[in-house]
Amino acid sequence: MITGEVSGDKRRPSPASAPFATIRTPMGDKTLSLETSSGVARLTLRRPDAENPVDARLIRELIQARETIADNNAVRMVLLSAEGDVFSRGWDWDALLGETIDPVAALRSHSIPPDPFGCLSDLPQPIVCALNGDAIGAGLELALACDVRIAAEGARFSVPEVSMGLLPIAGGTQRLPRLVGRGKGLEMILTGETVTADEALRIGLVSAVVRRERLAEEAELVAQRIARRGPLAVRYAKEAVSHGIEMPLEQALRFETDLTIILQTTEDRAEGVKAFLEKRTPEFQGQ
Repeated sequence: MITGEVSGDKRRPSPASAPFATIRTPMGDKTLSLETSSGVARLTLRRPDAENPVDARLIRELIQARETIADNNAVRMVLLSAEGDVFSRGWDWDALLGETIDPVAALRSHSIPPDPFGCLSDLPQPIVCALNGDAIGAGLELALACDVRIAAEGARFSVPEVSMGLLPIAGGTQRLPRLVGRGKGLEMILTGETVTADEALRIGLVSAVVRRERLAEEAELVAQRIARRGPLAVRYAKEAVSHGIEMPLEQALRFETDLTIILQTTEDRAEGVKAFLEKRTPEFQGQ
């Protein structure tokens, strides 16, 4: 398990004792692996033979991973990826439904929360998602819970639940329109249409499209680039955007100011300014 110090004031995290240690969790029969090194926690979906389906076990492991990562100040970034040629085909309905035909009842019977991927979107650390292939239904909703998405050429995306008489019930009706706009988001939901990687880039669903063989490298570069920034500033920036977007503009601007005032009292802020004046790379400690 990854561990890290937690100060009494959660807005002022204390530095970890070994910020660049490599820590691995035992894989066993887990559907999700977790490895941490160089300030980046790497989560990997590990059922390529079944196209990385979303089921109760994966949700439990994501929640466990969140508990491991969230308060660990050694972790500055999270990188989510998947093994195989498909990122995720979505819900494993065969396993979830059993003898019922009610999808909502099925999710409840497996103790799956109403927002299964809120455990990721609520992480204080930013998440980069490397989409190696198709992300369908809950697979796309998993990617939507991340902060930055990078896609491989040829990847496709859709939320086809309406064709089953369902809604995208893992955050799709809310996160997708917030990301790509109400019109395009609603169109994707109502039609269940498939969006190509190039179209996803055009509408802002992903921030970059790269050759498949370069995806891991590009995602790692982005994660490392963010990990080298001031960790408290990065966390507060994510908080300002994630929470501020839900507020009226005037309230959101006050929230931004409040976070800025808190950041002004940190050692990292002083180090950042000092390093800038001395024309050197800052040595942030996360405090």
